This record gives sequence, C-alpha cells and structure tokens, in this order.
Amino acid sequence: MRDTVAGIRYPLALPSAEEALGEASAIRDQLDDYLLPRLGRLDAPLLVVVGGSTGAGKSTLVNSLVRATVSEAGVLRPTTRAPVLVCHPDDAPWFTEARLLPGLERTTGRPSGTDALQVVPSEGLTPGLAFLDAPDIDSVVDANRALAVQLLAAADLWLFVTTAARYADAVPWELLRTARDRGTAIALVLDRVPSGAADAIGPHLTGMLRANDLGAAPLFVLPETRLEQGLLPDRIVTPLRDWFAELAQSAAARASVVRQTVDGAVAALGPAVERLAVAATEQVDAADVLAAAVSAAYRDAGTAVEQGVRDGALLRGEVLARWQDLVGTGELMRGLQAKVGRARDRMAAAITGRSEPAQQLQAALGSGLVVLVRNAAADASERAVAAWRAHPAGAALLEKPEAAIELTASSADLPERVERMVRDWQRGVLDLVRKEAGGKRKAAKAGAFAVNATGLLVMVSVFVATSFIPTGLEIAVAGGTTVAAQKVLEAIFGDQAIRDLADKARQDLLARISTLLKEEADRFLAVLDNAGIDPTAADRLRRAATTTQAARAATLLPGGGGLPKPTLNGV
Repeated sequence: MRDTVAGIRYPLALPSAEEALGEASAIRDQLDDYLLPRLGRLDAPLLVVVGGSTGAGKSTLVNSLVRATVSEAGVLRPTTRAPVLVCHPDDAPWFTEARLLPGLERTTGRPSGTDALQVVPSEGLTPGLAFLDAPDIDSVVDANRALAVQLLAAADLWLFVTTAARYADAVPWELLRTARDRGTAIALVLDRVPSGAADAIGPHLTGMLRANDLGAAPLFVLPETRLEQGLLPDRIVTPLRDWFAELAQSAAARASVVRQTVDGAVAALGPAVERLAVAATEQVDAADVLAAAVSAAYRDAGTAVEQGVRDGALLRGEVLARWQDLVGTGELMRGLQAKVGRARDRMAAAITGRSEPAQQLQAALGSGLVVLVRNAAADASERAVAAWRAHPAGAALLEKPEAAIELTASSADLPERVERMVRDWQRGVLDLVRKEAGGKRKAAKAGAFAVNATGLLVMVSVFVATSFIPTGLEIAVAGGTTVAAQKVLEAIFGDQAIRDLADKARQDLLARISTLLKEEADRFLAVLDNAGIDPTAADRLRRAATTTQAARAATLLPGGGGLPKPTLNGV
C-alpha cells in the first residue's frame, strides 16, 4: 500500500489533483510515521499527542502532568516551535530510535528547528505512556500547522486541549472529525473554565461531541486557576494524571487503544485510497478528452482536404488558366464528344511539344494542393489549441514553455513537408502510369503521348468527385478541364482503366495527407504522453486497498476493555 501510494502521480492540473496529492502525502506519512512502525510492535509504549489551539495551555498541561518543566510555555505565540516528547526513561529507546515519525531528527537538547523531535525522559511518567506536545493546530506559521497535523496522525491517543473561550472554534473540530474518521482514540480537556461556567458550557460541548459522533470520548474539565511555579496545582491535574496512569498500567486498556486506532486507521485507508483512485481515473479521462479533441480537429482537417480534393475546387483559378494555356478550350472542347481520336492527337502534340506549359500546369496543381493541406493543418492546430485552452488540464499543458512553442501553431517545417509530400505524390502518379500502361495494348495508341503527359492528365482527373464524364453544357465550364483529361485517357487506356488510375492516385494522395496530418496531431499527443499519466494507477490503488482490507479482516489485533472512564472532574 505504501509503495503504491508513494508512486502515484497526478500530472494533469485538474481540480481533484491537488487534493489527491495532499491526501496521498497524508496517507504515506501516516503509514511511515505510525502504522508501519506500530504494526511492527503493537506492545510499544502508548503515544499520547497533546494538540489544540494557540494558547490552550497544552505545554502547561504536559508540564503539570509530569510535575516538571519539560516543554516551554509562555505568553509569546506560537510557543511550541518544535515538538517535545516526554516519556519514562525505560521507554526512551523506542522513541529515540526513530521508529515512529522517522522523518524527524531526534535530539535530547533544545532543537533548533521544527524538523526535530526533542525526547525528554522523565521519572514523573508511568512506564508504557508518553506525551508529545505538538505545535498549535491553528498556528500562524504554516510549518507548525503542517507538523501538528502530521503528529496527530501518529498518535495512539489524541488528547485535545481547548478552553472555555475557544472550544467551538472551527479548525479544531475539523481535525477532530478527521481523527474520528481515522478511528483515532480521543480524549478531551476543557481548560480554564471560569467558576460557575461548567454548567453552561458542559451541556453545549457534550452536545457538539454527540453531534460529531464523539460522544463516547472522555472529557475532563479543568477550572481556571493560578499557576504554581508555572504548573497547574496538583489537585487540579491529579484526576487526569491518575486516569493516564491507569491506562498505562493496564495492558488490556493500552491494547484497546492501539487496536482501536490501528484498526481505524487501516479501515480509513480504503475510502481514502478509493478517492485517490477516482482522481487517477479522472487523470486518464482528462487525457482521453484532450486526445479526442486533437483527433477530432485533425480528422475534420482530413475530411476538409478530401472534400477539397474531390469537389473540383482545385481545378479552377490558376490551374484552369494553365490548362487553357496548354490545350485551349475552343474547337477542342466543341469537338471532344464526336472527335475523341482527333482531340487525343491534338492534345498529345500540344503537351509533348510544349513542355513549359505542362510544367506550369503541374506546378499549379501542386501549389493549390499545398495551400489546401497547409490551411487545413493550421485550422486543425487552432481548433486543438482552443479545445485545450478551454480545459484546465490542457490549458496548463499549453502554458509550459516547450508546449507553447510547439503547439500554438503548425510545425515550423510544415510548409517544407507538405511540398515534399506533394512532389512525392506526383512522382508516385508517374510510377503508377508506367506500371499500369506497361502491359496494355492500347498504350500503343498513345503515339507521342509521353508518360509525363499521361501522368499529368491522371493528376487532373483525381480532383473530381466521381469518375463519370459529364456531357453537354458541363464541358463548357471549369469541369471541362477534367472532361478533357478523362476523354483522352479513356481513348488511350479504356474507360475502366481511367477510373482505376484516378482512384488509385486519389487514394495514394489521401493516404499521404492522412500521414502528414497524423504527424501534426502527434505533437499534441506527445505532450500528453510526456506528462506521465499512468492508466494503471487506479487499478493498482484499488488492488492494494483490497489486499490491505483483506489482511485487516484476517488479522486479530489485541483488544481490551476500551478507554477507562474519568472518575473525577469528568463531564
């Protein structure tokens, strides 16, 4: 469980990611700080973490319980800057060996920072019990608050200290509910209660405890009193000290606390890890949404290019002008239907005898095709970027410097690649003509028709929606460009051969365009891949949770009679 949770990443900037990272860190810390070491030794001394709000009197209470000044108390806030752990000398080895809270350096002197744990042996404590004075849970110092939460997660028993003036504050109750959900054993001290106020405060506080499913937690009331040499009078703390002594001396009671807290913490892992799994699934789902947006944008680009190839739009403008310059449109167009043979001969002579216009026509076809593909790719890039910017995860990915350069426009070398793709396709058409014409007897009828001229006519024939030849008035418009090409090719190769050549050439062109657009789309998908989204994370988390809960069900932790009930000063 620990290794699985520690290895989970949430690279996409989703609303659930930050919360999941925090929860994963908390789970890992509790496993490291408490569960794994405690499961390694269930009979180790009981650790009571004393926590509460600023100025609640935590340090004074700890000092009073051991009848010695072991933790600094004063009027400056925050007072407790580093945690202090006080234990019986016989129990010191367990706490100094850094089993619990291994990330905190151990020291026997005053620590210089919050990343150290001061261990203070004291004969004033019963063996088997230790108190840890934690920083304020509402400290103005972020590091103190974080450390307080970490220490509370490592407690066998949380002794929550509050005052008559602050017992209803929101922050403590949020942490109390967290401890409750983790199954941590809890006891409470209501400190500094003015004379006569207990009757009013007690019912309200106990009502709040019941409302938060904490009604069974022992509650001690300490009246407001003068300190004696910095300590609470012995008569005030004796009931609480006796209660802890009874707990320390009873193996059954200590075992009950350990069982409750450990079992509750392990049980709480299931829902917590499920939340991590849900967040991990959201990462995969978000990646799928971003990838789908890219695929849709470039799929639409491919559709637009295919439509542009088939609808004859490329045969207008410059291409039509070059065609008319090559073969003319007057007598040739009027005589196409009745005089195919003569038209073929005239066209052959025109093409073979005027190579420059033929080259200009091929260049015009290629140039139009380049513009069509480049515009479609640019539109796809804009659509993909817009879709990513509308998604929190996609927007964050685009903010990365390398992504901003690569994705906010088409590839820098796209023009060169498109031009190369068109040239390769045109050479491929010539290769196709050579292959298809080589074994046909009708090829002999071509006479002076060169392969280059025939290939050019095949290229022209590609840019129509169908392979049939229009008749009548259609010959007189731009469609006549294709009609002329197809009429000549039909006379040379036969009607079906024309269809086959044009279809094969078109399929080859569309396949090349599809490959190029895929390469453009892959720029986006590579950013997603490099983000490190793990599609197996949710399943691995759930398997770890299932295995852990099965082990919990099969394991009998030592039990006892529960926490002892307060005998005096308890509400």
